[in-house]
Amino acid sequence: MEISNNKKWYHYVAAFFAGMFLANAIPHLINGISGDPFPTPFADPPGKGLSAPWVNVLWSFFNIIVGYFLFQYAKITIKNKLSLIIFIIGALVISIVLSIVFLDKVKL
Repeated sequence: MEISNNKKWYHYVAAFFAGMFLANAIPHLINGISGDPFPTPFADPPGKGLSAPWVNVLWSFFNIIVGYFLFQYAKITIKNKLSLIIFIIGALVISIVLSIVFLDKVKL
């Protein structure tokens, strides 16, 4: 694994958070466009209660935009395996954490 291309430590931190934001966008977008309520930070209680589908679509696109800019800033490429692995680890971490958090979400 090469750590070249003038990457600094903060590029790898950005890669980790890019993975987190982009993975977090998926369940919100799927539930939002399916018309299903799903927890967001804006629900009552935050992260446990359900938000309207349109709120989930907006939250998803916010996550996509932030994730995209972090992805660009991190200079993630196939050639730099370390940045790609850290990106994937970020996506995996948020996916596992949220799968546990959403066990207690309010059911309809």
